[in-house]
Amino acid sequence: MDPDSYRDIDGLRMLKFFDETNVRFAMGYEPQDDDVIIATYPKCGTTWTQYIVSNIFTRGNPPKTTVDFMLSSPIIELTGVDAVRKMPRPGALMTHLPCDKCKYSTRAKYIYVTRNPYDCCVSYYHFMKYYTSSNCEDVSFDKFFDLFISGKVLYGDYFDHLLSWYPHRDDPNVLFLTYEKLQEDTTHGVLRIADFLGEEYGSALRKDEALLKKVLDSCSVQNMKTVMADPTKVWIRKALELPPERRIASMESYRHNPAHREETLRGGGLVRKGVVGDWKNHFSTEHIERMKRWIAEKTATNPDVTNLWEGLNLPL
Repeated sequence: MDPDSYRDIDGLRMLKFFDETNVRFAMGYEPQDDDVIIATYPKCGTTWTQYIVSNIFTRGNPPKTTVDFMLSSPIIELTGVDAVRKMPRPGALMTHLPCDKCKYSTRAKYIYVTRNPYDCCVSYYHFMKYYTSSNCEDVSFDKFFDLFISGKVLYGDYFDHLLSWYPHRDDPNVLFLTYEKLQEDTTHGVLRIADFLGEEYGSALRKDEALLKKVLDSCSVQNMKTVMADPTKVWIRKALELPPERRIASMESYRHNPAHREETLRGGGLVRKGVVGDWKNHFSTEHIERMKRWIAEKTATNPDVTNLWEGLNLPL
């Protein structure tokens, strides 16, 4: 929430914590034919989707530590070229880049996950406190809310991101999901993802109830909290301490990045509550009215996008 922590990279608002070379690599990355890329705006179900995909590919035996998991499904703009090269396949890459800031390919498979802006805002607030200097005086939700609806947060505006990917929602190589639907019927969501990844994966889960249960149990919030316990700076430090043959050369710059060493507020776990509707515990009447005006303004030319949250009783 400290404005001095950010910089602009080709029109995208990024934390100085990110290595610029890695960000630019992600922006210019040419997807390969066998790539599976999970794309989301932050705090929209990213880690959950990554973990589901990992469980499907490994038949319920995903990596058991944060660092091993994050290197098996690397965030392209954070980890860089060598992480992409070393990623075990089949596997899934991940990015938070808007579609207009990366090279979209009809040959790759994309899983895009979105979440209603109210819950996204709240989850993002709790996450971003971890990246805020301990010297920052105002870390209130009020302040973050102002930044969120003005697009002055990491990766920029929520709707700019969503609307950059929205036109691809019906592309045959894109699976477009909402966090809320995945939460409502996780079994159905997991099977949809498995079918999208390949007929053999969906078939395996349908034929083996024990395997399906194993995958679902592994992807529970409680289990993910245990496996994904390390905040970003912690697992990056552990990645830098791996044996030389396992280290990622494109992450070496984090050893010397002042932003990586800066003392920040506590928190920042990759998995928090995993619920729908937590916004009601944070939003005041004023927040709601301002959010409604912002949503109306941002969706004026694409009003049907609000149908994504039909049935949630959101103030729109």
